[in-house]
Amino acid sequence: MNLSADIKKLERRFVPKDFAVTTWELLEPYFKNLLERIIDSKESLEQWLQDISEMEAVVSEDACWRQIRMTCDTTDPKLEEAFTYFCMEIQPRLQPYADQLNRKLMESPFTKELDQLKYATYLRSVKKNIDLFREANIPLQAELSVMQQQYGAIAGKMTVEIEGQEYTLQQAAKFLESHDRSLREQVYRKIQERRLEDKDAMHELYSKLIEKRHQVAKNAGFENYRDYKFVELGRFDYTKEDCYQFHEAVKLHVLPLIEKIYQRKKDKLQLDSLRPWDTEAEPAGIEPLKPFTNGEDLYKKSVACFEQLNPFFADCLKKMKELGHFDLESRKGKAPGGYNCPLTESGAPFIFMNAAGQMSDVTTMVHEGGHAIHSFLAHELELSAFKEYPMEIAEVASMSMELFSMNHWQAFFDKEEDLKRAKEHQLERTITIFPWIAIIDKFQHWVYEHPSHTVAERTTKWMEILQDFSTHSIDYTGLDMFREIGWQRQLHLFEVPFYYIEYGIAQLGAIGLWMQYQQNPEQALSNYINALSLGGTRTLPELYAAAGLKFDLSPAHIKTLMEFTANEMEKLLN
Repeated sequence: MNLSADIKKLERRFVPKDFAVTTWELLEPYFKNLLERIIDSKESLEQWLQDISEMEAVVSEDACWRQIRMTCDTTDPKLEEAFTYFCMEIQPRLQPYADQLNRKLMESPFTKELDQLKYATYLRSVKKNIDLFREANIPLQAELSVMQQQYGAIAGKMTVEIEGQEYTLQQAAKFLESHDRSLREQVYRKIQERRLEDKDAMHELYSKLIEKRHQVAKNAGFENYRDYKFVELGRFDYTKEDCYQFHEAVKLHVLPLIEKIYQRKKDKLQLDSLRPWDTEAEPAGIEPLKPFTNGEDLYKKSVACFEQLNPFFADCLKKMKELGHFDLESRKGKAPGGYNCPLTESGAPFIFMNAAGQMSDVTTMVHEGGHAIHSFLAHELELSAFKEYPMEIAEVASMSMELFSMNHWQAFFDKEEDLKRAKEHQLERTITIFPWIAIIDKFQHWVYEHPSHTVAERTTKWMEILQDFSTHSIDYTGLDMFREIGWQRQLHLFEVPFYYIEYGIAQLGAIGLWMQYQQNPEQALSNYINALSLGGTRTLPELYAAAGLKFDLSPAHIKTLMEFTANEMEKLLN
């Protein structure tokens, strides 16, 4: 495969080159054209699909830029207004047209003549969208799009003062690596206390979201929002029972490994009791890892790292830099979190994150870099819809990159000892992320199965699930008031409901690819590139198979992968 990051903006043939999305009145004629057009052959159907694809790319990219600009600066009301305008005035008017176009496609006699291999997953998705569409849900979904962004506005204002200086919560977290245990505790408590200040606002927002989401599900004929969302997310290849199986497997095969990790940490720090503010610390005399100095340095070192792995990967980052598609450093007024935003028309995506100079920022950067490479590889596919790949493979792209890139982290660390510590940190994270994924997923199942629960009932259930997956190695005595709102730091609950188990499924895939990489790097990278280049044109099991992986959530499979990871960790430590 000839790989090139010299990505070209899609050429417009249906929409004028200088057209910009401003009002619905100017946009609607293009949708009317598509709806009224006569399709009298397979060729005219394929041309019609190309024009729909172009229209989707134009509209999607406009919406993405509105969101990017708003998350980069949550303090500018104009940016929030532009995003809200799209959600309230344009998106709701698009939906009936999207539904009518879907029906026109499925009713056309020429649809049967399309290449079934190429179009199968797309047509399956179109049918699903027709089944779910309800006119009554249009205003609710518009309101939800706006409400979900309130999470970023609340969290983006959170700062703490440490030693006379103001820090975002992301920036403050670096003090948890300090040798000074009393400072670590002080910072931990300040961060948690700051979250407590907004706990009622977060509870209120979440309750409103649950209520509206439940109504959307009822309107579409579902018993609850969980069942609706499984269909909407296109979870054709696994069920809620598979999720429960995953939760149990984490308890059986991951928690014992985590006990060992924290016991080792406790011994290393020579503590009688390991507290939550100790988990990122190193013994006295060992400086916290400083992999980079600022956003520019993080970018340059990531390019150097990717260059070693595969020059094409580095070229993707360079192209994004050339286009100004990075916002990497944490600052006040910026929304929390990190993301890679695909830009369907431009092709080169945008990476947003909140770097504060920590090792976890390197992980975030290579993770989002994996997503970016996926965007580049899928850009050549014919239709925008073909680029809409399942999240369970999207996260394989990013999580595999975390593990692949470890062998090339010399770009970030001069000293062998620091490199070893960084790898240990990454492998610890690879293992310790599983219980949190299971907790958040299990919590969501309960939340939407019991949509009329009270805040008190929600808190009780959250604590019950949290205890169920907690390690006994960390002492949380006296911290229950902080732990009770621990879920509020997870933006997915607010902004992308039910999108979280994907990280667990994908981490299994990533470990599988890493196993391949340890044996044959060239073959593993080839499998990785082949699978990602397919976009969403195959089913999830088929995409995993293209990557040389088995799509399997059984405890036995999870046990095998965990044993491999634990062995790699032992090799590193000995």
